[in-house]
Amino acid sequence: MPERKNNFFDFVKKNLHIICAIILILFAGCLLWFNNSTSMQAMPAMVADVYFDGEYRIGDGEWQKIVAGEHISSTQGDVTLRGNFHFRDPDGEYCGIYRGEIPVAFYLDHINVTIREGNNEPIVMDSESPLFGDSACAVSWSAYAFMGEEDEIIEIVIHNPHGFGNENAIDEMLSEIALWSGIDFEKGILDRGGAQRDVGLLFIIVSLMILGIALFSSLIHIKNNVIIWQTGLVVLFAGLYFVYSSDGISFWSESIVTNTTLLGLSIMLYIFFLVTTIVFLLKKTKKIGSVAIIVSAVINAVCIIVPIVTDILFYDIICVWVGIQILVNIVIFACLIKEFIAAESEEKLIYIGALLPLIAFGADVVGIWLGIWDGAIISKYLFIILFVMAVILILNLVPRNINAAAKAKELEMEKIVLNAELAESRISTMMSQIRPHFIYNTLGSIEQLCIIDPPKAGNLVHNFAKYLRGNFGELDNPKPILMSQEMEHVHYYISIENVRFPDMVFIFEMNSSDFHIPALTVQPIVENAIKHGLMKLPKGGTIHVVSYETETDYCISVVDDGAGFDVNEVVDERKHLGLRNIRERLKVMVNGTLEIESTVGVGTKVLIKIPKEVRE
Repeated sequence: MPERKNNFFDFVKKNLHIICAIILILFAGCLLWFNNSTSMQAMPAMVADVYFDGEYRIGDGEWQKIVAGEHISSTQGDVTLRGNFHFRDPDGEYCGIYRGEIPVAFYLDHINVTIREGNNEPIVMDSESPLFGDSACAVSWSAYAFMGEEDEIIEIVIHNPHGFGNENAIDEMLSEIALWSGIDFEKGILDRGGAQRDVGLLFIIVSLMILGIALFSSLIHIKNNVIIWQTGLVVLFAGLYFVYSSDGISFWSESIVTNTTLLGLSIMLYIFFLVTTIVFLLKKTKKIGSVAIIVSAVINAVCIIVPIVTDILFYDIICVWVGIQILVNIVIFACLIKEFIAAESEEKLIYIGALLPLIAFGADVVGIWLGIWDGAIISKYLFIILFVMAVILILNLVPRNINAAAKAKELEMEKIVLNAELAESRISTMMSQIRPHFIYNTLGSIEQLCIIDPPKAGNLVHNFAKYLRGNFGELDNPKPILMSQEMEHVHYYISIENVRFPDMVFIFEMNSSDFHIPALTVQPIVENAIKHGLMKLPKGGTIHVVSYETETDYCISVVDDGAGFDVNEVVDERKHLGLRNIRERLKVMVNGTLEIESTVGVGTKVLIKIPKEVRE
């Protein structure tokens, strides 16, 4: 059970970005469903063409003349307009006060309007009114049909329910007033935003293609394909923002609350997935970036959940989200600057490209706050450039990943073959150690000692059992063992051979033993030294086993002063106790090497080197 728990936490840790993405998208879907199912839909959008002339005041301030082109703030308090609608003919000639049957259309950007005409009942288009609710809190067109006489003064009270938002909302409303004279006007507004909407739809289509590639990559187990998922999601939500921030969106999709919700969600999730993608570029500061992403994910989740469980409008949450997201972006920005400074010259351009969206987002926030422009204009145009770059990146990345997957499959097959060869090698090495004549000789020694020295016979039986257990245990042990364990096996073997050859001397210098080595490596070499080196001498002989380490390697040398041989002659390693198997297992399991030096009449030296980077 603890192992399963650890596996779960390891999985969560490795896939934290993906899990955060899925949770945020689920929350976004819940918010969209909640807002759409609980709101009262505003009236369909309508268009017309007139202008309002008169005066205005902010709050209880002094009345001022409405001058075309002069700014009237929508964030300094309620604004009251007083005057009349005036009409121009198609040639621009003044035709007087307008009181026709065709309604007047207002472009409302998250502002509420109450219209009073003489003693008639006021017309209320207010998100705080039970009739409209949050359906009026949006970017949309609303219509007003005249009820009074031509000489009656019209009063329009404009209220910003949020206290923030589009600073230029009143300017836009006054400049966009028109007569709604039929479907042609709706089509005109739709055509005006058509180009941006079409670009957004193109982005959405391409994003679905990228996400399809990501899904395919996941199904064929291509590693490191998270960046493809992230890129697809960035393009998807950028496309949604292009579509739902275009002119005439309330004609294209008449569900105003859905439009507003999708617009807010698209910019939130676009920035989130963009920043998440940028974090993939971080190296030295990746941990800091990952923490920032987690914070951003939590904040996004809170901002999406709060409107569902409370009476707070989603649009009101945007202001809080912007402030916190700016702080997150500053952290990521600082990380990118640090990475940029440490990066190689050819990588610096990548980090500059990653910095630009963060700068664009900050510039858009300042521009909207100061009323310099409306919407994320800089981010929009910059994204088009980044989109082209992303498509090029994907087109280059996918073939490389497919090739990498093919190579990985080849390596996997090679690994299977190598494992089979290693298993065969272990069995071969083990079988080479358990030769019938060795067993017969050992049992013969035990038989004699039982008569002349029973305690010594018992000790020999003990060592022989340990020796056999070590050999048979190798069949179930595909992993390297500690050098200290291997030397235990060597000592058991020597204790057996010392009974038969008491005049042989064995010297051990274990200067380093805290490293790993394939089992049955040193013992066969020692046995080889006895059989092919010392046993060819008239008597005695010495075997010296030394372990030590250098800056780069762990080393084991086995030196004997036996008969030696001519190293220039071809050595059949199959006749030397599985030296070929030992060499192969060293190479595959620990990237080690085996070298042999020998001089006839002097002796033989076998040197094993194991690189330190394979230490476990």
